[in-house]
Formats: sequence, structure tokens, C-alpha cells
Amino acid sequence: MELSEEDAADALREGEVIGGQQIPWSSNYTFLVRIDAGPGQFVQAVYKPMRGERPLFDFPSGTLYKRECAAFLLSVELGWPPIPQTLIREGPYGIGSMQLYIESDPRLTYFNLIGERADDLRRFAAFDLVANNADRKGGHCVLGGDGVIWSIDHGLTFHQDFKLRTVMLEFWGAELPEDILQDLAALADRLGSQGSVADRLAELLAHEEIDALRRRVEATLADPVFPRLDPRRNIPWPLE
Repeated sequence: MELSEEDAADALREGEVIGGQQIPWSSNYTFLVRIDAGPGQFVQAVYKPMRGERPLFDFPSGTLYKRECAAFLLSVELGWPPIPQTLIREGPYGIGSMQLYIESDPRLTYFNLIGERADDLRRFAAFDLVANNADRKGGHCVLGGDGVIWSIDHGLTFHQDFKLRTVMLEFWGAELPEDILQDLAALADRLGSQGSVADRLAELLAHEEIDALRRRVEATLADPVFPRLDPRRNIPWPLE
């Protein structure tokens, strides 16, 4: 029997990790784990422990797992793009992010989807702009069995300095549509109020990074055009 969304979320949050294996192609230590969801049932999740993060010269050490969770919280606040439920909890190698695993065909990436799903992926590009995603590779857009394109791998986000790197060249220089701007305007209001998403993000990000998020949202609303970036600096490698 397939688990309900609520039961899967409960297992992700509280279930015992009962097995798993390392994902060998990840730059940091990343594991696909099974979590006990009751008699004869389990959910799969992607576990990224803080201890497995390799030091970077431009991101504070031991913060990438928090950024994964912050990206999920921001996506919930905006209503897009779809990011699998992500939270922070203890695992076999200590504290880290735990994200529900999406079954998908790894051969289908952004480059296969952009032709027919540009409207969906435009929201990914807008999210990357305000979240300051420094690592939007083609393989970070996955097509689930439900037909939903899911956004994954958000460890390199929310830096206070402009770090955007993306393969979504199709949107460079294009205007943001009105529905996206309306959602961003509502986000701007909530970021400035007490008891808002900003308070939850403050548990995951530095004060300077939250201020920078506010400025990026406001700048996007003031000039609602995707920036034309430098292909020598603002495209990640490898592309997939």
C-alpha cells in the first residue's frame, strides 16, 4: 500500500534509518537511505550529513545541509518550484538534511524538458535568481512519475554575494511574467513581517544572507527581467 503524503512526512521526520548506500557521483557525501515507515513499509530519502561536506572557499563550512532546508522553506512560501520535503535531523553520520527521494529517469534532465515545459521551468529560474543558486545543473531538474518536475540539490544557495550559476540560458534577458511577480511581491511583504518565513530562515541562514535575500527580491520586483549573465562565469560545470 502506498503511503500517504502525511505518513511519508512523519517517517521522514521520525522514522529509523534502516539501510542505505552512498551515491558515488555526488561531490559531497550523500546517501540514499531507507526509513522505517511502519510494518513492512519504508520511504526512501536523500541524506546529506554535515560531516560529509567538503570545505569550500566561498561558502561557510558546515552550512550546506541548512541551505537545502532553507530552499525547501522558501519554495513552500512561494508555492514554487516543487522541492521534495526536506528537513534537518540526525542520521547514521550525524546531523544533516533529509529529503524525500523522487523516483525519476536520470537520463531526463532540464535539457530534455525545456522544449515542452518552459512555463514550469521559468519558475525554477526565478527561484534560482532570488535564492542565488550557484549550482543549477541540468540534472537538478528531475521528472517524477507523477509528471511533476522537481527541483533538487540546493546546497549552494543564499550566499550574500551574487553567485548565480545556471544552465537555464533560455531565460536570460526575458521578462518575468505577472504571476511570478505577484508571488514575489507577497513574499517581500512576508519577509518584512514578524513571525514570518524570515524567522524560520534565521534558524538556518546568517542575518546578512537573509538581508541579501530581501534585496534580491526587491531588485527583481524593481527590474523584472532575468539578468543576462556571463557564460564564462555563470554556467556551472559539469552542465549535468
